[in-house]
Amino acid sequence: MKKSNLILPGILSSVVLIVVWEVICSLFSISEVILPKPSAIVLELYENFAWYMLNSYYTVLITLAGFFISAILGVLIAVALVTSKFFERYAYPLIVGFNSVPKVALAPLFVVWLGTGAEPKIAIAFLISVFAVIVDTVHGFRSVDPALLDLAKVLRANKLDVFLKIKFPSALPSIVSGLKIALSLALVGAIVGEFVSSQAGLGFVIMSAQGMFDTVRVFAALVLLAIIGMVLYALLALLERKLTTYK
Repeated sequence: MKKSNLILPGILSSVVLIVVWEVICSLFSISEVILPKPSAIVLELYENFAWYMLNSYYTVLITLAGFFISAILGVLIAVALVTSKFFERYAYPLIVGFNSVPKVALAPLFVVWLGTGAEPKIAIAFLISVFAVIVDTVHGFRSVDPALLDLAKVLRANKLDVFLKIKFPSALPSIVSGLKIALSLALVGAIVGEFVSSQAGLGFVIMSAQGMFDTVRVFAALVLLAIIGMVLYALLALLERKLTTYK
């Protein structure tokens, strides 16, 4: 399905949702503390645009830092898992077990260990997102066409050539799929870190607004988070089209 066939219905459905939302809030006189009107959210963003942009910028930096670290280390760990039986046997159970621990429970520890700056937030974003990269990358490497590997053996290709020219290109679609998931999870991790301890970022905006029952500000931050998530995903999808041969 063409992108235009997906974008236009998405825009129309969003407009309809916003109009219905506005009408319902007006007809039933719903308090802004319970559910603010879309017009009130837009006005809030307009009046405090610079402040929201600064906090959005901070959250994006934390997200991208955690994402890039998870992308690099996740791929390296996956390569080690598929190339070393010893590493797979002893490290993979530990990775799976550690992933099962709720990262929110670890967040206060990172604040104790790393302080209240950006470091604990980046660490949480990394931990939440890295497992998706590892799993999809391992799947990609193990899904390489055996016929290509047999051909490489016949041609006496060395291990490095097999990896760079056969395994990695074949696994690239799976790697990018894992990166897409990891990017969304990194944004979640950044917000979780900001919830625990922060003086900046959209997570900080939400927590401070919650304490004052300022629901309009909470929704404004949520709208920005949705926009950031969609923009980052679109950029990664663009990169995917550049790196892979399929559309």
